[in-house]
Amino acid sequence: MVTSSKFKAVFWLLLLIPAVATVSAASVYEEPIRPIPREHGQDPRKVSLGDMLFHDARLSRDDSISCAHCHKLGRGGTDGLSRSIGVSGAVGNIKAPTVYNSRFNLAQFWDGRAANLHEQAGGPVNNPIEMASNWEQVISKLKRDQDYTRRFNELYADGITEQNIRDAITSFEHTLITVDSPFDRWLRGDANALGERELEGYELFKSYGCISCHQGVNVGGNMFQRMGALGDYFSERGMAITDTDRGRFNVTGRDEDLYFFKVPSLRLAAINSPYFHDGSVQDLDEAVRVMGLYQLGRKIPDRHVALIIDFLQSLVGNHPDLQP
Repeated sequence: MVTSSKFKAVFWLLLLIPAVATVSAASVYEEPIRPIPREHGQDPRKVSLGDMLFHDARLSRDDSISCAHCHKLGRGGTDGLSRSIGVSGAVGNIKAPTVYNSRFNLAQFWDGRAANLHEQAGGPVNNPIEMASNWEQVISKLKRDQDYTRRFNELYADGITEQNIRDAITSFEHTLITVDSPFDRWLRGDANALGERELEGYELFKSYGCISCHQGVNVGGNMFQRMGALGDYFSERGMAITDTDRGRFNVTGRDEDLYFFKVPSLRLAAINSPYFHDGSVQDLDEAVRVMGLYQLGRKIPDRHVALIIDFLQSLVGNHPDLQP
């Protein structure tokens, strides 16, 4: 985990690196962002089964909530709400992160309490304000479905079990990758994939220090960082601090993890408002400014904000279910 002091050191070091007006496609192998692989490598039969389960409301207590209820694939893999709604209208306590490209995260959930997607798949089923069910109930309902029984028996020696349900859902979620974005095409050598504004926005993104937390395949998702590394975000946002705001501390119990969260991916940031774990910002323009102030200690001027947004828009890739 990157501590606040280490982050500051990395940040100030990055500020010493001069921005370049343009970057040619020939130098992309030196870039801190990597393209999303085009192949997902999953068994298509498990993917099909996982797709069915992901959209099946029988995983919830009253057959009203599916995984897709909070992770709508057509609108960026989330629900567009600051707080997701669960069984019987229960209101959640955090913004649902996108399920797209989640396979590339170092851990799952904002506080990283699940090590991987297989572990994460069990959380919502048992959560009293999400699906409010349990695996015994879910398995009983699915076993009454002849199609499910046949599909599970063909793929798994022990048929319908909690572990096999998780495995199928995980296989499906591994296919939720947004490939061939304009930025990834540029990374792969297409010099015409980006215009001058996107390239200038990328150079600003790097020179301001955003890249110190948002890099790699997922342009984020590979470290934990303090919300308010260079400013008192929580005291100035106008909302009372909640238990959820404690972030990684709720998992580790260590004081040094207070207010730390998994750095979100920016792959679909251009289409996935609201922003941050608390869903407190609706507009991407404001989100860039908030990040500049509280994570970088900088006020970013209007023109630079607009150019950085142009770059962020170039990160949006393609998936058959995605409707950007």
